[in-house]
Amino acid sequence: MHKYEIIIYWSNEDRVFIAEVPQLPGCMAHGDTQQAALANANEAIQLWIDTATEFGDPVPEPKGEPLMLA
Repeated sequence: MHKYEIIIYWSNEDRVFIAEVPQLPGCMAHGDTQQAALANANEAIQLWIDTATEFGDPVPEPKGEPLMLA
């Protein structure tokens, strides 16, 4: 389990839960349940980190606190 903030919400258009990782641009996943979206997001985070590392791009450290408040 990674320590990045993950925002999970229901998409009426796609009829799935969407999980976004705001600190990692373009990193998102989906699932039929919140738990599936979270599990898929953690896989997506690892793939994002692996790809960034492979190309020598910086990987941000998790902030450890909410990025935004609603």
